[in-house]
Amino acid sequence: MNIIETKIKDLLIFEPRVFTDERGWFMESFNQKNFEQALAERGLTIPNFVQDNRSMSQKGVLRGLHYQLNPHAQGKLVCVVQGRAWDVAVDIRQDSPTFGQWVGIELTGENHHQFWIPAGFAHGFIALEDNTQFLYKTTDYYAKECERSLVWNDTELAIDWPIEADMQLKLTAKDLEATTFAQALTAQVLF
Repeated sequence: MNIIETKIKDLLIFEPRVFTDERGWFMESFNQKNFEQALAERGLTIPNFVQDNRSMSQKGVLRGLHYQLNPHAQGKLVCVVQGRAWDVAVDIRQDSPTFGQWVGIELTGENHHQFWIPAGFAHGFIALEDNTQFLYKTTDYYAKECERSLVWNDTELAIDWPIEADMQLKLTAKDLEATTFAQALTAQVLF
């Protein structure tokens, strides 16, 4: 497995080894020992995963930017098993030197990359193809009372979403009513 570091120390991309032959391909999609070793080598906290989630989105579906507050903050290990998506994590840890910065990567069913997003980050993605399927492991259970959302197109965050001219965005009412980064900071609903 190859580990790719990003401009934000805590966000890592895991690139598994894929073995191919005339029959198809094989890969190890998760290995607890290797995952823990990669985090430990970088001085990062090792999480305990408690739940796996799967979602399917049509092209133009934009989900996020979601996060959960303590005591139910969630870390996520995300990947796309079919289709293509632009995945984004925003550092919302107020004591972090990268507070307010973001990292975006393309996840596809073909590149098999996994994106580690620890607690303290808001997370979102846009599906770039129909029938894009996400699979993600979480470090805590869903807790509605702790759930928050930042507006996806906040000018202060200036996320460079790859939105095609003919793409029709599809957002839930919850995401359309999300707060701005500045509002969340003022309301003290960040980390």
